[in-house]
Amino acid sequence: MRSVDEQLARVIGAAVRPAPVRVAISEAQGLLCAEEVVAERALPGFDQAAVDGYAVRSVDVQSAAEEPVQLPVVGEIAAGSRQPRRLQPGQAVRVVTGAPLPTLADAVVPLGYTDGHQAKVTVQRPVPSAAFVRRTGEDVQTGDVAVRRGAAIGSAQVGLLAAVGRSKVLVHPRPRVSVVSVGEELVDVDRTPGQGQVYDVNSYALAAAARDAGAEVSRVGILSSDTTRLREVVEGRLLLSEIVVVAGGVGGSAGDDVRSALADLGDIDVTRVGMHPGSVQGFGRLGPDAVPTFLLPGNPMSALVVFEVLVRPLIRAALGKRNPHRRVVSARLLSPVSSTKGRRGFLRGQLLRDTDTGEYLAQPLGTSGSHLLASLAEANCLILVDEDVTEMAAGEQAQVSFLAQRG
Repeated sequence: MRSVDEQLARVIGAAVRPAPVRVAISEAQGLLCAEEVVAERALPGFDQAAVDGYAVRSVDVQSAAEEPVQLPVVGEIAAGSRQPRRLQPGQAVRVVTGAPLPTLADAVVPLGYTDGHQAKVTVQRPVPSAAFVRRTGEDVQTGDVAVRRGAAIGSAQVGLLAAVGRSKVLVHPRPRVSVVSVGEELVDVDRTPGQGQVYDVNSYALAAAARDAGAEVSRVGILSSDTTRLREVVEGRLLLSEIVVVAGGVGGSAGDDVRSALADLGDIDVTRVGMHPGSVQGFGRLGPDAVPTFLLPGNPMSALVVFEVLVRPLIRAALGKRNPHRRVVSARLLSPVSSTKGRRGFLRGQLLRDTDTGEYLAQPLGTSGSHLLASLAEANCLILVDEDVTEMAAGEQAQVSFLAQRG
């Protein structure tokens, strides 16, 4: 039996990051930047008003600390104005936020420091030089790196790219994942199951899990175990994917048919891994591009746990994430748990936090039965139990892996 760590090392070692592509900045969110984005112009590109008020020479309003100063208002500058203006000593120009400052002005007096008059303004408080002014290059200088290679592109980075005039950016794209369900007993959710038939849960659940991990997903749907058809479909998906997931591809006669169908495409190692649920599983690299391919159990609960433990980290590694694994914390168990000796347990639970002490608490959900999909839907963590541990009592500290946040 192979350990979880050994299997995970084999999987992560197969990670292939897709070649960078240039995309519109509106499509870049959530991806990693694949280039150093250098600003070709300063940000802001000109001295501008940071508030609505009056552009002045600060020296002309210094005495407002003792008594109000009156200045003639010789014009108004709106945001976006392209008409150059020059301020003479002893004058003020009305400006709005974002408006370019007139020549010689070195400060803005906010409206609240004045009486707000249009022709002659009374300034009641002095301002120092550069007050309420956004200076040229204050945010980004020409030649500065605006977004670094390897940075995750979020809303702020998209905004900064737009601010420095970039409509497109080179990124590491989402790995393409194809999900296939195999089983003669499966029917799609828009049909009524007959005697002995069940809904195809896996292709929907695993596609959603892959999408949550950051992949671009193709849900192929249901295939029978007919070897010719199965081989054709998987072979086609290998040309269009960085990762292929086949659910229902291990165990029983269906597993034998799947392995037979894929035998000519490469080696799939079907083995027992020291974990539960989901011990029996397969992994290999198929096709001319050696595409990582997983054979997962047909049981939806087991398939999702194997996906969480092994497939998700591969997707995250292919995205270029420095740490492809979920966050793990120590939590105090609120109820006892049992596990299978010799296998690492990945048990469903709810992670809570004591509002007074900040301590993490873990409430196990249900039993260790691998068929209880409903309890996984309620879970927000997996409780990790070491291979040599069979029982953990309430009050003991356990390692707990976060799952996706709900809501």
